[in-house]
Amino acid sequence: MQPRIDLRSDTVTRPTAGMKRAMLEAPLGDDVLGDDPTVALLEERAAAVLGKQRACFVPSGTMANQIAIRCHTEPGDEIICHRDSHIIHYETGAPAVISGCMIAPAEGEAGLFDEQELERLVRPDNIHAARSRLLVIENTHNRGGGTVWPEAQTARLTARGRALGLRTHLDGARIWNASVASGLAPARLAQHFDSVSACFSKGLGAPVGSVVAGDEAFIAKARRVRKMLGGAMRQSGVLAAAALYALEHHVQRLAEDHAAAARLARSLASIDGLSVDPARVQTNIVYVDVGAGLGPAAAYCQRVAAQGVLVLPTGPARFRAVTHLDVTGAMIDDAAGAFAAAARV
Repeated sequence: MQPRIDLRSDTVTRPTAGMKRAMLEAPLGDDVLGDDPTVALLEERAAAVLGKQRACFVPSGTMANQIAIRCHTEPGDEIICHRDSHIIHYETGAPAVISGCMIAPAEGEAGLFDEQELERLVRPDNIHAARSRLLVIENTHNRGGGTVWPEAQTARLTARGRALGLRTHLDGARIWNASVASGLAPARLAQHFDSVSACFSKGLGAPVGSVVAGDEAFIAKARRVRKMLGGAMRQSGVLAAAALYALEHHVQRLAEDHAAAARLARSLASIDGLSVDPARVQTNIVYVDVGAGLGPAAAYCQRVAAQGVLVLPTGPARFRAVTHLDVTGAMIDDAAGAFAAAARV
């Protein structure tokens, strides 16, 4: 059977009809020369939404994070982030290659950690040690299960980080999900950080693009690093138009994805051999443990695919399902049936 329901990621979404029209009608210029009006408008609106002075449009969330790291650090510095962070697992060792930085991984449940863990990892000011320089928090936290950082915890952690001499960056690839789930504006979530990245091609459904935002001096440097990394694009207003449309039309509807993920988790929890706690599903990401009786997760996911549903194995006994713009409520019910059928081995 040809797979018809794709739950591998919220990056698989395709532009809606309205988004395609916006892309076709976008006024264009040359963004490298600074005169693409649609990119300029996106950067202005994104900066305002995120509560920062300026923003810079880039091709991907990975580039946004790596630009921020390069701007905040020097070679030999150390970054403190959770051990399950995106910048560790999904950015191809870029902090080491691009910025010459080490990473000190923090421990904590569901992608979160506290001030005590931060203090444990900050190195003494000593010529023998790397310099602890940057604190990175990911909100929502992907490998933590789409966890939303509690604002009070974020405030305490970043305040302690600043007191210890650290710069702060928010990997806000899914900040829109965090905002909708918490009821807090993106600017409020980002206010504790020197810089923030945000993605348009995940839950918001745009085909390409992220922004990195911060103060004027930071963005001036970010633009140079973007050019260095090959991320400066020409008539990129055609992509910025999709992101603008997503900001205007697709943010509040993320609540539908969160409800769909909770519904899916409840269905999966009822299947023998699968283990998931629906109470831990806060946004649009569901991680599921596969019992030994169902075989390796990869083999189980292949059986699910044969039933018409795609999911990603993320370990020998775990897979991930992500709800998004292109998944309807009826599809969730069909997917639940596919998972149940694949479990009847």
